[in-house]
Amino acid sequence: MQIVRPMQRQARPSHDSRRGAIFVLAAFLLVVVFGFAAFAIDLGYITASRAELQMASDAAALAATIEMGEGYGAGSNMTDAQIETAAKQAAVAVGGANRAGGRNSVYVDSTRDVRLGRYAYNSATSAWEKQWGVAPYNLVEVTLHRDQTGSTSGDGPLDLFFAPVIGSRQASIATKSISALLPGNGIEISGGSNQTADVLPIALDLNSWNNLMAGNGPDDFTYNSDGSISNGGDGIKEINIYPSGSQNLPPGNRGTVDFGSSNNSTADIARQILHGLNANDLSYFGGKISFDNGPLIINGDTGISAGIKDELDAIKGHPRLIPLFTSVSGPGNNAMYTIVKFVGIRIMYVKLTGKPTSKVVIVQPAPFVSDTVIASETTTVTADTYFVPGGLVP
Repeated sequence: MQIVRPMQRQARPSHDSRRGAIFVLAAFLLVVVFGFAAFAIDLGYITASRAELQMASDAAALAATIEMGEGYGAGSNMTDAQIETAAKQAAVAVGGANRAGGRNSVYVDSTRDVRLGRYAYNSATSAWEKQWGVAPYNLVEVTLHRDQTGSTSGDGPLDLFFAPVIGSRQASIATKSISALLPGNGIEISGGSNQTADVLPIALDLNSWNNLMAGNGPDDFTYNSDGSISNGGDGIKEINIYPSGSQNLPPGNRGTVDFGSSNNSTADIARQILHGLNANDLSYFGGKISFDNGPLIINGDTGISAGIKDELDAIKGHPRLIPLFTSVSGPGNNAMYTIVKFVGIRIMYVKLTGKPTSKVVIVQPAPFVSDTVIASETTTVTADTYFVPGGLVP
């Protein structure tokens, strides 16, 4: 006979032991949750700080390129060393005006963090090349640091908030921005815009310009840093753009061209000299003048007369673009110019009284930077290149 014994019930865990297990689990989960919270908060702080530092380096690089505009090309009145100093000072000042990573002012070391170079298109490789340390400068790189361990200058690593609890006290970040003055190949104004493009409606032949760029010509006037003109040379050669009898120009035509209506009056020419071409002027060319597709054929106007002397005098020392032509045909108002490019100049001296042989409009090459310039991805940078204001590049 089988004896059936009653089953013994297992003892249930006591209330105290269950509570102890929960405390252990809760403590473990608390560490995990706190770790995730620390990670999320500090990661957000790092991300925000990196974005702030990137904006600061972008602004510093763009500010430096502004200073380069006066230093490029044959018409520059600043040395490469002066441009480098000015560009680095601008980068330091603008970088320092920004806040990032909990600091009210971003630290920029002008020697370590800023370098200049030349941004040039290589037609052989069909690519833009960065040539660091090569002048004349139209390229700048700014690198901002929060990764210098032990530094007390403001470029040390970020101090984290919660991560030290799990063993990570700091984070290192750095950002880099590159900005360049991009070469131009024309001008453009949007329809209805109040912008004007500083282009003189006076054309010069390409051969005479090339001769000037080769270093030939007088040097009788000086462009001063305050924008004034004085007698005596400044090392920049000059040319008289007033046509003489030896120049290949049609009878009755003195080198002015019609940017706009072919019925341009002296008043139109005077306005364009003082204020530049407006949207209506460029509407006759589809809103822009570009040489990417070849030369521009444009009607000539009669005379550089005494009627525009005051306007030419008023803009002495101011940078302007002038058109260069390779050929001209037809007499007087029927003259047609073949315009192939713009170049930057500044007027140095004007005399439009007396005999034709004594009349002069003296100009010298000048740097030219404007937001009405059309950027070109294929234009080779040369000594007479004009530029779009600085822009960020890869």
